[in-house]
Amino acid sequence: MAEGEDERSPAVMVIEAHEELVQHMEDGERKIRTLSIITVVVAFLLAASYFSQILLPLVSPTRSVQVNLADPALISVEVLLLILSAAWLYVGVRNYLFSTRLGRQIREVRAEERKIEKRITG
Repeated sequence: MAEGEDERSPAVMVIEAHEELVQHMEDGERKIRTLSIITVVVAFLLAASYFSQILLPLVSPTRSVQVNLADPALISVEVLLLILSAAWLYVGVRNYLFSTRLGRQIREVRAEERKIEKRITG
């Protein structure tokens, strides 16, 4: 064993491991949050685009522009893509909410750590 390891008690090692875990969780929370925001924006844009493509032939006199917009095969593909983008949007929102809760819990843990540290140091 190294000389420095002999001096550390198991309690200190547990505290250091806990600190590393919390730091890792904080880093992960930021990454998940950023990716979730990007996912939500992209999924929303895709859903709006597909929805407008489905709605266009129904609300306007335009029925065809190089393709038949009222073609059942085309509409079914667009509906499928709309469902997939809605699922993508749902996953992005759920991940965002999870990362927000995780960040809040980490801040609460950090606040409790500071209280305990103040009590110990006086």
